[in-house]
Amino acid sequence: MFEGLVQPMHLLLVLVITLLVFGPGKLPEIGKGLGEAIRDFRRALNGGGDAGSARPPQASVTSANDAGAGSSDSTRRPT
Repeated sequence: MFEGLVQPMHLLLVLVITLLVFGPGKLPEIGKGLGEAIRDFRRALNGGGDAGSARPPQASVTSANDAGAGSSDSTRRPT
């Protein structure tokens, strides 16, 4: 039924349309996101446990002043 569906000319046409729609600047981001999604999907299929555990957690950079030093909630006592 789908014989000859994936031919080089068809793939080239899809690539050109994608390039026109998203532009050359957005394609690397789309490719990276698609690759990560496929990797996570395969990891989940293979029973790799939590798919997000393979990636290192992203640390947020905060200074001592941003950590709530000026917050009035940290000095209040519950009633």
